Amino acid sequence: MMKFSTGLKLASLSVALLLAGCETKPKPTVDNTPPPAQQQESAPVTSSSSIVAGSAEDLRVNVGDTVHFDYNKYDVLDDDRAVLQRQAAWLAKYPSVRVTIEGHCDERGTREYNLALGARRANAVKEYLVSLGVSQARVETISYGKERPMCTESSESCYAQNRRGVTTISGGANS
Repeated sequence: MMKFSTGLKLASLSVALLLAGCETKPKPTVDNTPPPAQQQESAPVTSSSSIVAGSAEDLRVNVGDTVHFDYNKYDVLDDDRAVLQRQAAWLAKYPSVRVTIEGHCDERGTREYNLALGARRANAVKEYLVSLGVSQARVETISYGKERPMCTESSESCYAQNRRGVTTISGGANS
């Protein structure tokens, strides 16, 4: 009986010490991030520290992977040139990454017409990236026409979301 109570006391003491060790206060962290007014506008902000640099998520979240087009047009809009300039800089930083530009359309028009328009949109994005120094060999294009809509309502705001070019990583990215 004596051995049992001594063993029980040792076990209780061990548990008490383990629990006491778990109750340490966390060290305060220092936030060196400047206030929003002092942040550089051109530098994308990482929304999560779990995003792997050079990954598809890095491109999508920190650079931007989508540009939009006007109805029945395939010219890169002035507002979207900044997105493509960031993509070109990102691709220069990760020279082993290869991309595919997807061309998309809204639901209006025939399947054949939209496949051709989607191809022109994808090629317009590719040509702009190439004009910024991205090697043609790293960029492929594909048209999905109206087959992969982002939005399925029949409204102008929905159509505008579907008229897009999306840059996707096809190889060489970090996981």
